Amino acid sequence: MARPRDLHAQIARLEANLSRALVGKADVVRLAVVGLVAKGHLLIEDVPGVGKTTLAAALARSIGAGFQRIQFTSDMLPSDVLGVAVYEPDKHEFVFKPGPIFTNIVLADEINRTTPKTQSSLLEAMNEAQVSLDHTTHALPRPFMVLATQNPLEHAGTFPLPESQLDRFLLRIRIGYPSEADERTILRGVGAPVVDTLETILDASDVVELQEAADLVRVDDSVVDYVLAIVTATRRSRLLALGVSPRGSLALLRAARAHALADGRDFVVPDDVKRLAVPALAHRVLLAGPGQDGSGAGAEAILRAIVQDVPVPR
Repeated sequence: MARPRDLHAQIARLEANLSRALVGKADVVRLAVVGLVAKGHLLIEDVPGVGKTTLAAALARSIGAGFQRIQFTSDMLPSDVLGVAVYEPDKHEFVFKPGPIFTNIVLADEINRTTPKTQSSLLEAMNEAQVSLDHTTHALPRPFMVLATQNPLEHAGTFPLPESQLDRFLLRIRIGYPSEADERTILRGVGAPVVDTLETILDASDVVELQEAADLVRVDDSVVDYVLAIVTATRRSRLLALGVSPRGSLALLRAARAHALADGRDFVVPDDVKRLAVPALAHRVLLAGPGQDGSGAGAEAILRAIVQDVPVPR
């Protein structure tokens, strides 16, 4: 296993390459890389045209991985995502034809526009990196990552993701509009998001090595106690009807390990947890107010306040 500083150099080159496609969004690039290294999935909530597809395609290109974009619609079936067994007369048997989920990086575009039945077809793939059909289990390639997008402002004809589906996403991020200076750079064509011109920085085996190294990053008891304090505060908050589950606690710790590795450390510090608490936890809670859910800025504001109030270990 390479040293953390050597792995940090690999991650830094990956981030620099992605930043050529997503101009002026270093924080977003870091969160995407953290999701990849932590073997997680990303939910990207934002308006159209800010670079969601570009981020997914650039990530796949940068690691030399397979890439599939699935445009979700209301008439899509689970077989359109997972694949189907087709009878072949010449062989006198059913042969499995893999769907677009069988690749490394999957862009689930506008995931909330498909029905709950089709949404749920992703659960096993995202949680177990496998697909079970007709009493047969098919392993997905490594690395495997889903980047799902949805427009938080357009709700006509959509099916909100249930809590069980939201809980499968390691992080929820927003890209946001570029600054005026960055948008001027984009308009002038300098650093334009031309994914096809990006270099391949890592290969699949390099990514798997990064993921395995992240699993070995040390977490002291004080940091574990800090994670538990934040999670417990969400469960006790009067502003939240549903706090963070143990799966959320594990997700935050996995993300913190990946973030530490990206910073060149083999140990987690409280700042790793503090930095990732909102993107890792805000989509896992429900607001206590009537008719509200945990998908908006309100949940993020509550999480920020909780993180601010919980004492940081020294």
